[in-house]
Amino acid sequence: MNRQILVVEDEAPIREMITFVLEQNGFNAIEAEDYEQAKAKIVEPYPDLILLDWMLPGGTGVKLAKSLKQNEYTRSIPIIMLTARADEDDKVKGFDAGVDDYVTKPFSPKELIARIKAVIRRVSPTALEEAIEFHGMKLDPIAHRVSINDRSLELGPTEFRLLHFFMTHTERVYSREQLLDNVWGTNVYVEDRTVDVHIRRLRKAITGEGHEDFIQTVRGSGYRFSGKLKTSV
Repeated sequence: MNRQILVVEDEAPIREMITFVLEQNGFNAIEAEDYEQAKAKIVEPYPDLILLDWMLPGGTGVKLAKSLKQNEYTRSIPIIMLTARADEDDKVKGFDAGVDDYVTKPFSPKELIARIKAVIRRVSPTALEEAIEFHGMKLDPIAHRVSINDRSLELGPTEFRLLHFFMTHTERVYSREQLLDNVWGTNVYVEDRTVDVHIRRLRKAITGEGHEDFIQTVRGSGYRFSGKLKTSV
């Protein structure tokens, strides 16, 4: 599924140029020309990223960024400020408001796309569609295929998402609640113990050559995905 980006820009020619560049690079663009219209379009399903101008009719981009970062449902949406305000003080205000990157006008389309991909990769590695490899295990998000040393595996959709998350967040411990939020989503009610069921299924699916041991139970904390020897499990 193509990533959805909200373009908040009051100048129509700039907004249309950005939208064209985004769509040429495989993104879906939504447009908003003022503060209130932007707020109205930040609803479920939430955009994967927001390109936000500073000066807007009805309010400022900084004000909008602050309000989004204070809301538990929208605080995780990455924001790139696009503005002609290049002063260091302005950049500091932008970052203090919670924006993830700050791009000054004029900018090249190539730079903009690179910055977008960098922010998405940093804040949400699972959102990108690049193939991942970890100790002989390969996961292709586009083809929805997993293999171990060229041996294909059959995974259910939840186990696939769980493995994708683990392979992009290795060597870190995640609680059941964190896994539920990241794999199932914050607006889906699932029992904590459901995680254990899918962990068992995933371990069974990747059994062979020791790969099932990558999913390590950390007592009292949750799970981690690691190619190192197990400790504190």
